[in-house]
Amino acid sequence: MSLTLITTPTFGRFSNEPWELLRAAGVRAERPREDVPLPRADLLARVHEAEALIVGLDPIDNEVFEAAPRLKVVAKHGVGYDNIDLDAAREHGVRVVYAPGSNSRAVAELTFGLLLDVARGISANDRAVRAGGWPKTFGVELAGRRLGIVGFGRIGRHVAEYATAFGMDVIAHDPYLPTDAFGDVASADLDTTLDSDVVSLHLPATPGAEPLLHRDRLTAMRPGSILLNVARGGLVDEHAAAELLHGGHLAGAGFDAFAVEPPGDSPLLSAPNVVLTAHIGACSREANRAMGVTVAEGVLAVLQGAEPRYSAA
Repeated sequence: MSLTLITTPTFGRFSNEPWELLRAAGVRAERPREDVPLPRADLLARVHEAEALIVGLDPIDNEVFEAAPRLKVVAKHGVGYDNIDLDAAREHGVRVVYAPGSNSRAVAELTFGLLLDVARGISANDRAVRAGGWPKTFGVELAGRRLGIVGFGRIGRHVAEYATAFGMDVIAHDPYLPTDAFGDVASADLDTTLDSDVVSLHLPATPGAEPLLHRDRLTAMRPGSILLNVARGGLVDEHAAAELLHGGHLAGAGFDAFAVEPPGDSPLLSAPNVVLTAHIGACSREANRAMGVTVAEGVLAVLQGAEPRYSAA
């Protein structure tokens, strides 16, 4: 019986269907005993007998592949697979599968929730009321404001739908898409997209690369704008963003992804008018089921010698 080692505790949390798929195929699946990701030391100690890995945000690099001589497939329990070294996977003959689209609506809904929270100061007002205050917090309305979306894949398109329903003017930047893929949303270059009342990021980060929104680009953003990052922490210079929030150049921000997670001593923790969440964009029950089923099917396809539906390598 082959072993699938699962490092993420959220696999199959709200649906038995992914587990049943593995069980019915005769696959023995093991996941962390605690409600936290499998520690790297434990992963390296146990992966030697695994034919499949189902991972979350764990760095899956050459060291992991070297420790796993039986490994045939790594499945990302999610959409972005930038934490997996694809070159190392290919060198070791390991397939990489993932679950595109499974959490798109969940991430888009959290994005818009953060936007509404920041724009109207909902969380800050809640804290004040609980502390005995009764402040009349004045925010801004979204109708008529420009939303610039950087990365116009499935998530970006959902965010655009919600923004349009709120009466926002939407533009988007995605250099990998043809112009006709933007539909009714205006396609723009990066600088134009960043010159918006709200900027929302929906693209992967390149490991080791300079943040897409480095200090100069953040400083060039429209004064009084709102920044949303429900994608990857490496996309934003957090120190520069915090300084611009303290100085008022950025009116607010919502972050669900950080350069280091948990964020530890990130300057965003003490910045004003920022709503922070613990990388929960994909955490809806519906997305959890869809991701689990998709990656289980991908793992089984590789183990059974078939071509997986969604393959990154």
